[in-house]
Amino acid sequence: MNLDRRYFLAGSAAAFQAVTLGQSNAARIPSAVIGVGNRGSQVLKGVLEQPNAAVAALCDIKPDRLDAAATSAAKDKPATYREWRAVIDRKDIEVVVIATPPHLHAEMAVAALEAGKHVYCEKPIGVTAEQVRDVVKAARNSKKVFIVGQQLRSFTQLQEAIAQVRAGVIGDVIMVKAQRHAGADLKHDGPSADWYFDVNKSGGYLIEQSVHNLDACNWAVGEHPIRASGFGGTLLYKNDPPRRDIYDCNVLSYDYPGGAKLSFTLNVFHPPGMPQGNQYVYIYGSKGAVDLMYSTNMYKLGSREAPTVLAAKREEAPHGHMTAFYDCITKNAANPADITVGASAALTAIMGHLAMTNQAVVSWDEMGVTL
Repeated sequence: MNLDRRYFLAGSAAAFQAVTLGQSNAARIPSAVIGVGNRGSQVLKGVLEQPNAAVAALCDIKPDRLDAAATSAAKDKPATYREWRAVIDRKDIEVVVIATPPHLHAEMAVAALEAGKHVYCEKPIGVTAEQVRDVVKAARNSKKVFIVGQQLRSFTQLQEAIAQVRAGVIGDVIMVKAQRHAGADLKHDGPSADWYFDVNKSGGYLIEQSVHNLDACNWAVGEHPIRASGFGGTLLYKNDPPRRDIYDCNVLSYDYPGGAKLSFTLNVFHPPGMPQGNQYVYIYGSKGAVDLMYSTNMYKLGSREAPTVLAAKREEAPHGHMTAFYDCITKNAANPADITVGASAALTAIMGHLAMTNQAVVSWDEMGVTL
């Protein structure tokens, strides 16, 4: 497959797509994926699995990634682009999926929404409060579906367990203890290394990755926090890679309305063989506690009896969140991760980041975003 030729023919390919989509793919929604790298290639698989979606366009600035994506989606004969605005400008495109580095999410999402597209935007929706505010405004003004890639929201086991927590099975939620630890730093020569270690592009581990964990905490509590404090730094990987400005660890405290507290830690130097590694979310209530992230076991306060399983362990659909997105469009299904969910998660992470960098207690209101 000649990549340069495919770029040269992008305009005519778009016209051809308008014809073919109107014939063989008449019942399928013309969709575009912007950003087909490490995460984007996985998201593309999710789109390809949807029987009501046709991949009409792909976009990436890296030729090798674009070529690989075009091969994966060859059955749909997608046009390919290096310039994302050309994708937004196509009138036939109804769905835009954004899986670029985080600092580009907001601008692309706003443009797609304003162009009348349904939008699936990978998390976080922004790395600054200002970016989040812009997306919130555009989503509120749009009549199209906007869903954020907070995939945990589509895990049926978590949905069932958290519904019981919210219904009072452990009493009032009074405290959450959570962590996201890893055994090593992101690969310094990996496919995302050219942007990940720049905090202005990725937001660092807290905003880019831990937004999932913090969202799970918010979901269980049923609120977003109102203030944050804490400390972070680069303690092991100092100037490694050179000019790195993202932290390799943090210790944060959040305060919720009603008084519930969250203690959250993150690091990338947890030895793999050491206990209590990786991730967990413990939800403590006035009647008991839940090990939420994996087992969904509920333990009664003051008792040593065997735990109660709130939700049976199950195999989650690998692309269930993408299916939920298209169900919102075609079936008017409930949106599991709408703009309020996405903005709350991103702002929780951003508030923690500001608390660390400013070494001060930061309030939700200081970020200036109304949800």
